[in-house]
Amino acid sequence: MQAGESMSGVLSTPGHLISLAARGFARLSEARLKPLGFGVGQLPVLVALQDGQAASQRDLARFARIEQPSMAQMLARMERDGLICRMPDPADGRSSRISLTETARTRLPDACAVLFQGNRDALNGFTDEEATQLVVLLTRLIANLDRVASAEEPSHSS
Repeated sequence: MQAGESMSGVLSTPGHLISLAARGFARLSEARLKPLGFGVGQLPVLVALQDGQAASQRDLARFARIEQPSMAQMLARMERDGLICRMPDPADGRSSRISLTETARTRLPDACAVLFQGNRDALNGFTDEEATQLVVLLTRLIANLDRVASAEEPSHSS
């Protein structure tokens, strides 16, 4: 530890506070999305597919920043729940193209509305400028974290 740092101080660091905020947002979003048949973890897939363009599992995993096995499990649940459908990829018979079902497309605007309302509720008392600044700062923080993580990944070359 550096001078001025203590174990109890770790609870007031940006990392810990952002983690608490993320869990709070996830709980709020999950509770509001559940009646619509969606889960908060499905949001990246829904966003990626919302324009009606089918995509591959690999593309969706990359977009959502999750591993392929986790994406496969999520897509299986979404297919079971009638949110996505799979069609053979005409360019590659070994893979599938994934698209939203009409059910998912119909519910998506309501899901977006409840998520935007949740953000407004969470930012109650913030000025528009503060809310904008928070987004800018968090975006920079995420870019820094991505840069640090990619610099620390082991090299795959021999």
